[in-house]
Amino acid sequence: MTLFINNDVARELLTMDDTMEVMEQTYRDLVTTDVVCRPRVDMQIPTGEHGKLFQWGTMEGGAVGGYFAIRMKSDILYERIYNGAVTQEQYCIEPGTFCGLIFLISVRNGEPLALINDGVVQHMRVGADGGIGVKYMARDDAAVVGMLGSGGMARAHMEAFTRVRPIEKLQVYSPTAANREAFGQEMRDEYGIEVTVCDRPDDIYKGAEIVAALTDSAVPVLDGTCIEKGAHVVSVGGGGGRPDAATLGKVDLYLRFGTAPAPWTRPEFGVADEYITYAARTDVIESFGMKRPGLRGHGVALPDRIVHFADIVNGTNRGRTSRDQITYSERGNLQGAQFFGVAGRIYELARERKLGHQLPTEWFVQDIRN
Repeated sequence: MTLFINNDVARELLTMDDTMEVMEQTYRDLVTTDVVCRPRVDMQIPTGEHGKLFQWGTMEGGAVGGYFAIRMKSDILYERIYNGAVTQEQYCIEPGTFCGLIFLISVRNGEPLALINDGVVQHMRVGADGGIGVKYMARDDAAVVGMLGSGGMARAHMEAFTRVRPIEKLQVYSPTAANREAFGQEMRDEYGIEVTVCDRPDDIYKGAEIVAALTDSAVPVLDGTCIEKGAHVVSVGGGGGRPDAATLGKVDLYLRFGTAPAPWTRPEFGVADEYITYAARTDVIESFGMKRPGLRGHGVALPDRIVHFADIVNGTNRGRTSRDQITYSERGNLQGAQFFGVAGRIYELARERKLGHQLPTEWFVQDIRN
C-alpha cells in the first residue's frame, strides 16, 4: 500500500534531531556522489488578476539504494505591505490554504511509497539547515540569539539552535507586536530561556552571537551595520532571503553546503542558482515586481570567502578560526537533496507505528507502457 501522510502525522513523527541527522548525512553523501539532485525549478504564468501570478515549483533528488522524492508546490503569489514591511505572500485556492506534496519513491523497484504534505517538512528542513550552519560555524559557547521573525520558521530555527548550542537568551522582533509577544512567551515556556521582545529591529543585535533573519519579506531585512564581531548569520525566506550588502561585506567566512551537480551529459548547464524560473508572458510578470529583470536565485554569495561542506567533511578547512570572525551559512541550491531523506524517515516511522492513510498502490501503476 502507498501511504498518504498529512501534516498532523508528520508533526507527530518527525523530530528536529532526526531532521538534522538525515540532512547532514545527505550532505555528506553528496560529497561522495551517492546522492543526486537538481536545483529548484519554477514555472510562472500570469493569473489574469493584477498583481498575482501562478507558480508551479518542483525540486527532486535521490540516493543510491534508497529513496527518491520530488517536492511539488502549487501557489498563487502576490506582494503586500503591512506595518512598513513588504512581504511575498502565497496561497492555493484562497488565502490560508496551501498545496505542497512530496512524492516518495523506492529507487530499488520504482514503487510509489508515499504522498506527504510538505508543510511540517518545509519548516523542519529549513530550520535544520540553520542548525547545521550554527553547529559548524558559530562560536562553541554561542548563547544569545538575535532574531527577526516570529512565525513557523522562527520556531523551527530556535528548535535547531538549541540542539547544537547552549542557548540562554533570545532577542526577537517582528512587525506585529502581538505576534512577537506571543512568540517570546512561547520560547520562554518551551526552553526556559530569557527572552527580550524588542520594539525596534535594531535592538535584536546587541550581544547576539547568532543573528537569524527568518521572515517572508520581499526585501532584505538584516542591517549589517548592527552586526557585532563574532556573530554567525542565518538568513532565509521570501525575496529578502539573502543578507544585505553591509552584512555580506562584514562576513569573514561563508559556509555553503554545496551546489547541485550539473547534468551528467551537459556540464555547461550546471548553475549555482537556488531556483530557475520559466515563465509565460514575461512582459507581464516583470511588471509584478516579484521577478525583476536579471534577478538570479542567490548563487554563490562570497566566492573569495567560501567554505564548502565538502571542505569540512574532507578536513581541508575547519571553518571559524577566531572568536571575532563573522560567519554566514546557507544551503546553496540543494533543496532537491533534502526531501527524499526526511520523507523517507517519516515513511519508515509511519509504517512502524501504523500511521497514515493507506492508498492502493494499483491506483498509481498501470499495464500500458508509457
